[in-house]
Amino acid sequence: MLDESPKRFDRVIAILIQLQSKKIVKAQELAERFEVSLRTIYRDIRTLEASGVPIYGEAGIGYSLVDGYRLPPVMFTREEASSFIAAEKLMQKFIDKELGQHYQSAMFKLKSVLQNSDKDWVSNMETKVLIQPSMGSPFNENVPNAMSILFKSVTDKTQVIMDYEAIEADAASKRTIEPVGVFHDHNNWYVIGFCHLRNDYRQFRADRIEGIQKTQIPFTKEHDSLENYLNKEEESTKTKVRILVDRKISKYLSSEKNTTDLFPRKMLAIWSK
Repeated sequence: MLDESPKRFDRVIAILIQLQSKKIVKAQELAERFEVSLRTIYRDIRTLEASGVPIYGEAGIGYSLVDGYRLPPVMFTREEASSFIAAEKLMQKFIDKELGQHYQSAMFKLKSVLQNSDKDWVSNMETKVLIQPSMGSPFNENVPNAMSILFKSVTDKTQVIMDYEAIEADAASKRTIEPVGVFHDHNNWYVIGFCHLRNDYRQFRADRIEGIQKTQIPFTKEHDSLENYLNKEEESTKTKVRILVDRKISKYLSSEKNTTDLFPRKMLAIWSK
């Protein structure tokens, strides 16, 4: 019996979008993306063909759409398409797993409207752009959906419950917060929110979140913009730390004078001797 569930419908539409995003798509590639069998992919392809989608398939090569077949009315220039490449490479390194999957889906939709010649051009450019991974991960790999939940919480104005381990703590504590917004700084993602445990606004680092749960509980107050809270952080009292280093290496450390990674809420001043 064929699976006519909404999940299958979404998959068939996603397959059509991916077929439009590349010149040739292999069945194995589709099976791996959607975590289904090759037999399921073959069945979905037949469904698209029965719906009038002109798909050309060749054994051992893959599937492609007849050139000129397009659904979306949007078209992009090569220059616009090239901006997608840099954005995609960055997003692969700087967002968590769930948001990465959403972004990948969005990229397939964007690429699907390119002409075949432009698809070849974009594919060639993709192999020439590389973002080297930095040391450490800005996310806790055991919580792959933290950023996605925080994004939803900010837009829905609902509270989240986190298991959060502060840098000075020996274990995680339960925090109920009202997220104001998220920002990236010095290779880490942070969320600023009103913490019910501290009854004040606090800054939390994403990789220290050990568990997170979205609730349906609405915010208890109206919050100011994220920019205003960040400005308040900059205006807060800072502790100046003086480190003596050799003059030869001082210039290499100049970019770390205002770091929040190792010295949160403190200013690191470097003098050469």
